[in-house]
Amino acid sequence: MCKGNERLKVNGEKAHSTQKPEELLYRVILATTNPGDLVLDPFFGTGTTGAVAKRLHRRWIGIEREAKYVDIAQERIEKVIPEPFDAETFDVRDKKRLAPRVAFERLLEAGLLSPGQTLYFQGAGEVTARVKPDGRLLCNGWEGSIHQVARKLVGGSPCNGWDIWYYQDKGGELKPIEALRLLYRSQHS
Repeated sequence: MCKGNERLKVNGEKAHSTQKPEELLYRVILATTNPGDLVLDPFFGTGTTGAVAKRLHRRWIGIEREAKYVDIAQERIEKVIPEPFDAETFDVRDKKRLAPRVAFERLLEAGLLSPGQTLYFQGAGEVTARVKPDGRLLCNGWEGSIHQVARKLVGGSPCNGWDIWYYQDKGGELKPIEALRLLYRSQHS
């Protein structure tokens, strides 16, 4: 629920009993839409969704049956003056995170890696792992996913196995397995 200065009041009373905080809607809208997208809120209330959508350069439709809330929402949204739109600034999508998920074992199924192939751990000297047929790695007696084994090698710190494990290409050059994931996506999209 909304608290503090953000809470809208009419004659000293809460304008709406379930007003949502802008911070919440900001995260939801930012994570699920792009500039110019249309956001629908079928229970518009005091217009939090519309106010945040306007700030983030999204279009919006609000549905509200209570006239008193419609007036409050309209007044609230009219006061929002978003910063001028600039595509480079407002496009915050994490393209890597939005890309289709690819399980490591799909690289084996597609023939981009082979069971028994050696992978090389970045920044850990001569540390290598062997790829098991099910996509798990075997390294120094440990067995797990590309992420689990990498985390074990860095002392428990979180790490992204796609960026830390390398394979040797046909020319003998070491490349991150992320390159194979990108290739897989391009072949299967």
